[in-house]
Amino acid sequence: MAKPIALAFSLCLLVLFHSCLAARQQSQSSQQNECQLDQIQAREPDNRIETEAGRIESWNYNQDDFRCAGVAVQRITVERNGLHLPSYTHAPQLIYIVQGNGFLSTVFPGCPETFEESEQSDEEQQGQQQWQGRHGQQGREQQEQQDRGQHGRHRQQGQQGQQGQESFEQLDRHQKVRRIREGDVVAIPAGVTYWSYNDGDQPLVAVSLLDIGNNQNQLDRNPRRFYLAGNPQDEFNQHGQSQRQRGRQGRGQQAEGQSQRDQDQQQQGEKSRHQQQQGGRSRHQQQQRQGNNIFAGFNTQLLADALNIDQQTAQQLQGQKDNRPQIVRVRGRLDFIQPPESQQEERREQGIQRQQGQQGQNGFDETFCNFRIKENIGRPSRADVFSPQAGRVSTLNSFKLPILRHLDLSAERGFLYNNAIYSPHWNLNAHEVYYVIRGSARVQIVNNNGQAILDNEVRQGQLFIVPQNHAVLQKASNNGYEYIAFKTQDNAKINTLAGRTSVLRALPDGVLANAYQIDRQQARNLKYNRQETVALSSSRSSESQRAIA
Repeated sequence: MAKPIALAFSLCLLVLFHSCLAARQQSQSSQQNECQLDQIQAREPDNRIETEAGRIESWNYNQDDFRCAGVAVQRITVERNGLHLPSYTHAPQLIYIVQGNGFLSTVFPGCPETFEESEQSDEEQQGQQQWQGRHGQQGREQQEQQDRGQHGRHRQQGQQGQQGQESFEQLDRHQKVRRIREGDVVAIPAGVTYWSYNDGDQPLVAVSLLDIGNNQNQLDRNPRRFYLAGNPQDEFNQHGQSQRQRGRQGRGQQAEGQSQRDQDQQQQGEKSRHQQQQGGRSRHQQQQRQGNNIFAGFNTQLLADALNIDQQTAQQLQGQKDNRPQIVRVRGRLDFIQPPESQQEERREQGIQRQQGQQGQNGFDETFCNFRIKENIGRPSRADVFSPQAGRVSTLNSFKLPILRHLDLSAERGFLYNNAIYSPHWNLNAHEVYYVIRGSARVQIVNNNGQAILDNEVRQGQLFIVPQNHAVLQKASNNGYEYIAFKTQDNAKINTLAGRTSVLRALPDGVLANAYQIDRQQARNLKYNRQETVALSSSRSSESQRAIA
């Protein structure tokens, strides 16, 4: 009796092991085949959310090229006096400021609030600054007297006990607020909350890349943004994307399996419609009663108890009566603490930042709480490659911005003049996501089979992806070409096919002559006809190029 039971138990374990192994192999196979691309397109956003003070646009992350790179991309526009509410994501992100200027602040967990206000009003502080400017040393002596008076008042408050402590706690204090401008790259680690505000005269436009394939993302490859306030809408239109994903998974399988899936989907649809009819009214009432931020899911009484606030305030946090989505318009002026700006201080800070970037990481330059999270790569002075005839290219990696080492991301900003060429190249260790800022260009991407999987003109506002090791050639149009490229490695490297540092120039003449069936003189011309590195001037007219093509 015991032997049949043991045999049956062994058979069950064997079947379970084989089913698990098959499922794992199928998952690994699907992940490995994500980059078997036969076509890439230059895409515009698929989803758009309008808010009272801006809009959020996103690209379909379930497209094959996005799945290969493991990224999701958004374009966020904040109108004048608009506030993009505090949120965080489950994946590291790089943000590039395409247009405008404003403020951005991150909240690093466990770090102190280093920006704090004094007990004096703004009018008193401005009066003191004017007095100091007019009277010099006399004003400074007066300031010292006032400081001594403040210290005396603080001591008096300390003696007063609880009343003084409450007065101290009521002073505003928060973590650092940073000025952001066109050309800035901002690095946001996974799970770190940030908000932004537009105080300028023009819309603040930013392109944000979420590296959902990063190891810091412990969830699946579906992008999520968690809001702390408001009543946010779905930013990635997952319903339409899931339909496209199901259609893509069905390609290449047998008709019988496809029919079975259709029947399953039909049954699931009928079941879903039945559930919607049963519970739709209660869910609708619940959605009207609560918002979609993370506080909305908590019990109001428990939340009030946890934060030591009244239930009415807790309901405000949950957004129960707030229909505003992700970007809201500030009524009046948004007040927060910030030091006075000075161009001289800004230049000195930039010089210190460059020195720190050159020194590299030694364990003492930066701590977690005072990480530098932004760098401007839009200025001409930041160019790493410059050609008077072709344009300039600026790169940003972990040597220049050490926090990128933790995010495993980098960026590149390109300005190509009319008809200039970015040297044909491939990325050794990263995928590359291009967003066209201005102008247009003809772009060709070639896979390992020598097939051009993209051969088209890309224009302003479009995005395209270059997978790792795929060769890419870009030629600016008559109106120039500007782009920002995000790379999925903190120290991404390229290998060029033309120019002074190309792979062809490093090969012996004899190898080239035999590989391409040319003579040695032709081989030397192939190696030395280009003296530039990356940004190449056009050697032929645009008309002759099109004739050859």
